[in-house]
Amino acid sequence: MNRENYDFNIQDLGEATIPSPVNVSYFTPEGKRILFNIYLENYTELKNAEGLPLSVEVAGPRERIFFDPSKTKVAIATCGGLCPGINDVIRAVVMELYHRYGVKNIIGIRYGFQGLIPRYGHDICELTPENVKDILGMGGSILSSSRGRQDVDEIVNALKRMNIDIFFCIGGDGTMRAAEAITEETGKRNLNIAIIGVPKTIDNDLNLIQKSFGFDTAISEVVKVIRCAHVEAEGAPMGIGLVKIMGRLSGHIAADAALAQSDVNFVLIPEAPFDLEGEKGLLKALEKRLQERNHAVILVAEGAGQELIRQEKNEPVETDASGNIKLLDIGVFLKMKIDDHFRKIGREINLKYIDPSYTIRSVPADASDSIYCSALGQYAVHAGMAGKTGMLVGLMKDEYVHLPLKVVTSGKGVDPGDNTWMRVLESTGQPLSLKN
Repeated sequence: MNRENYDFNIQDLGEATIPSPVNVSYFTPEGKRILFNIYLENYTELKNAEGLPLSVEVAGPRERIFFDPSKTKVAIATCGGLCPGINDVIRAVVMELYHRYGVKNIIGIRYGFQGLIPRYGHDICELTPENVKDILGMGGSILSSSRGRQDVDEIVNALKRMNIDIFFCIGGDGTMRAAEAITEETGKRNLNIAIIGVPKTIDNDLNLIQKSFGFDTAISEVVKVIRCAHVEAEGAPMGIGLVKIMGRLSGHIAADAALAQSDVNFVLIPEAPFDLEGEKGLLKALEKRLQERNHAVILVAEGAGQELIRQEKNEPVETDASGNIKLLDIGVFLKMKIDDHFRKIGREINLKYIDPSYTIRSVPADASDSIYCSALGQYAVHAGMAGKTGMLVGLMKDEYVHLPLKVVTSGKGVDPGDNTWMRVLESTGQPLSLKN
């Protein structure tokens, strides 16, 4: 992120004058903030336009709110790919609105932003404590989801037509960008609609956000797969368990899963380019591993090795409906390359390829993620009822905070020079580099 983008001021719809109905022992003061405390090169501390150290607004219930609960209408949409914990967030938002604030008019927008576009014809649904109370054990989203850009004018027209006061958007990078555009359009039209984001990315790659929901569940599920791959690898002569998991631009899941289950021998991530051929390449290192131990487990993030596939197949870079680069299948590519290599050198191997990605995305949240999602939903409601807009709720330095939508983007990767990656190399025993 560029230095000039460190603007943490939060928009609001106007003065909050209504006493909050929430019964708590402590309200979060409007001026409560935490220091951002990030340093650039040469240890230059970041400061705001007034020359003061940058700080971030702390989340929590305000003593006075902007919306009258008895007249407030709320909509919730879930967008992008599935992820453990979406239903937990939905439930937390509904329960907090209904029981704590007394908001009774809550609707769910089906199939993401598509549900606001008339030509798709998707129904909306009423959300009540009764119909969300048992959704914690369900994977996916009870509202379903969709990808792809929709017309912002049409979205705002729908919000206005339905008399929506607060719109909660649960989604990833693209969803937060869309929510920012919706905020701008509602502002241009002088509409008092609060737009609140709850960031979702299973890859844990959001800048500024300490942890994204679904990540802990993903690690737990990947560990189970690693155990299976290890059993398969040990169960046959020269056995190889090859597992492809999530991680478009970052290898956080792969790195943490390898640390949690030390049966992995090679971890391949987008942040650490590798070669296949050559004396220092993966194939030679795999030869050595099999010669020494007769089995190996390889864990590869889906975004790893993309340049190797594109070079060989001369594939152009394409994007999907959400604007993300379409990934080529590194798992299938590696399987083919490993099979070909050992066939050429006359050595028999037994390779089992496992891709559990969609299974992992679809499971319910584990206990850790469920607690986290509940907090995100509750803090999002506090922000919305207080009249905050154009913002999202996230965890930073163990505090729940408000961040402007524009400052949170994907791109937080594993640093190949930091302690986490060094621990991965120590745990796996793979070479410091697989580059020639």
